[in-house]
Amino acid sequence: MNELRMQMMDRVLNWIASHDDEPPYLLIDRETLKEKINLIGKGITNSRVFYAVKANPDIEVLRFINEFNIGFEIASEGELAILQELKVSPDRIITSNPVKTFKFLKSAVEHGIDYYAFDSYAEVEKLARYANGKKVYVRLNVPNEGSEWPLSKKFGVEIEEAVQLLLYAQKKGLDPVGITFHVGSQCTNIYNWYTAIDKARQVKELAQKENIEIKMLNIGGGYPIEYFKKVPNIETIENKINSLLRKSFPNTEIFIEPGRAVVGDAGVFVSRIIGKAQRGDENWLYIDVGVFNGLMESIGGIKYPYIVGSRGEEKEWTIAGPSCDSFDVVDKSILLPEPDVGSLMLILSAGAYTTSYASEFNGFSIPKTYLI
Repeated sequence: MNELRMQMMDRVLNWIASHDDEPPYLLIDRETLKEKINLIGKGITNSRVFYAVKANPDIEVLRFINEFNIGFEIASEGELAILQELKVSPDRIITSNPVKTFKFLKSAVEHGIDYYAFDSYAEVEKLARYANGKKVYVRLNVPNEGSEWPLSKKFGVEIEEAVQLLLYAQKKGLDPVGITFHVGSQCTNIYNWYTAIDKARQVKELAQKENIEIKMLNIGGGYPIEYFKKVPNIETIENKINSLLRKSFPNTEIFIEPGRAVVGDAGVFVSRIIGKAQRGDENWLYIDVGVFNGLMESIGGIKYPYIVGSRGEEKEWTIAGPSCDSFDVVDKSILLPEPDVGSLMLILSAGAYTTSYASEFNGFSIPKTYLI
């Protein structure tokens, strides 16, 4: 555990010791948030950072992020409503969801948002009807190999279609200014950015031949955080891709949409162990937060670090959530000293895509979030 994480854990443990709130709850550390916000984008020339609200939309977290005057990326009227409550100006908001609901699109236009992503002719028609004259950017399909949470199938088009969509958007009265892509969430393969930037360059050059000037490239999110294994850090990623961006997209505004990289490391789930059992040759631990009320990403391959306050015998455990559904299994083959029922378990790197995914399935409440 590095020094910064140890300092954060001291703050977490002090908070737990001085409060009597019943778990489960999510703690978000201000100092870690500040560190990440001040770091992301510093290595990219001409960059603007837009925090992906979906990663953690808690209003107090957003209020704190808003103090740093960065932008926000949203996809729904619910996310927009939170930013409106915080009085975030429309010039600091973009929407990169390529298929928007009618309700959200109308609300976004009424609020004065200028930038909209798209990747289909149907979306161009919709934008032309409700957001005529607005700035639009086409989403490319790019490799997601090496990403823990691939995002390459639902959205995105290939090079030739991207150019045709930009032309069609211009014909329909929109202002086609940019290109976007997403290398996949928790991307550990730097070469994904290389390939994506090169594909975007080809779109730019073909579009220029059709008298469309690409003024903005949105490189999406994907910066990874450290769960168990080492990952490329933000400085390394930005240093490596910035030279290619400067060569392929000189004098172009670069948008970045970090979500996990901003809040992931700042979050610690505080849970309570509610049961344990031996079933066959498996040891089971049951905790009060699971797949349905906060740890949904565990079923997609995200593996969290766990801490228990025990000096018991080390065993391999299967960790399960509190619901009556057998799908509610968080992790397997986790080596931990045997804890007592009723003791706490801390789940690290849990700031992103936890409570934002949570539901009240089976009557279990969505855990509260506290900014510490």
